[in-house]
Amino acid sequence: MSVEAFPSAPPSFESRVHGCLLGGALGDSLGYAVEFDGIDAIRERFGAAGLTSFGQLDGGSHFSDDTQMTLYTVDGLVEALEWANDGVAADELACLWLAYLRWLATQDVPVPVSAPVPQPRWIDAQDVLRHRRAPGNGCLSGLSGGTMGTVGRPVNPESKGCGTVMRSAPFGLIPHISREAVYKLSSDAASLTHGHPSARLSAAAFSLLIHHVIAGSGVREAASEALSYVSGVPTKAPELPERLEAALALSAAGTVLAPEELTAALGDGWVAEEALAVGLYAVLSTEGASPAEHFRKAIGVAVNHSGDSDSTASIAGNILGALYGEEALPADWLQALEGPEVIRGMAERLLAVTTG
Repeated sequence: MSVEAFPSAPPSFESRVHGCLLGGALGDSLGYAVEFDGIDAIRERFGAAGLTSFGQLDGGSHFSDDTQMTLYTVDGLVEALEWANDGVAADELACLWLAYLRWLATQDVPVPVSAPVPQPRWIDAQDVLRHRRAPGNGCLSGLSGGTMGTVGRPVNPESKGCGTVMRSAPFGLIPHISREAVYKLSSDAASLTHGHPSARLSAAAFSLLIHHVIAGSGVREAASEALSYVSGVPTKAPELPERLEAALALSAAGTVLAPEELTAALGDGWVAEEALAVGLYAVLSTEGASPAEHFRKAIGVAVNHSGDSDSTASIAGNILGALYGEEALPADWLQALEGPEVIRGMAERLLAVTTG
């Protein structure tokens, strides 16, 4: 089965939203167990095939800051849409900044006195999110300074860590908005913590990819559309199209690269364009007899390498969940997932303000 086709009727929008958020959390959780391990250490611990199932983990695994920040991205968007639905104009970027400041407080980092005090929301009371799970330095420093970063006044201007990409799938889940709006929302939100052009454009490319998949495109077509769009904007980051073009070309070869070849070709995933390229390659280079089998294979590729395994796998999980909906999510993996009710709760809140 091609990643461009469905074994049955296309999934509903609601199923795609749930699938995207849950799928990202599954990839993140499996990858987090080996995030800082090289491929040799992964093989030594789990065997030649590496880590391919939650059943190999004694005591399961946790999701990381990737899922935490993705859910807080959802909450920032939900708050802005709640205001809009009440007929009150809201600054979307300010809502996202306040959401990320509330996430910062869950990481035992004081919110700077120069920043506004955000009002608590439902998500803030969820204890499963109040853990420090290797948060990125760029996200922490970008938020703890107390200044709202913008494109014109960037924080961390040289940083292009993958902390922008791994949290940006929700921008592609908002229905009935233009590509221009998706691009602006996601690239502006990336600027809240990372100022490097590649950090902003990689986040936008990922959001646009999800946007096109949600609208019914296949993954390869969606990636090509996203790449074409970001290549045409005034801000340039040549490393992004280079990595994405390589991912598209390598995934069309018909064979799956060994982990060593994968990172040599596309990078380790610690920076934005590499994380997106590895996650995309994992999806496009694998396929299975069913959506769940495709999901298992793709996450296996995205996890098993000497790089940022949780971020690359969360990106792959977001993409496949958006493509297939909840049908892609292996039932035994869902049983091992931490806090599924919180993830579903945020999906329902997004659906409530976008579809009623």
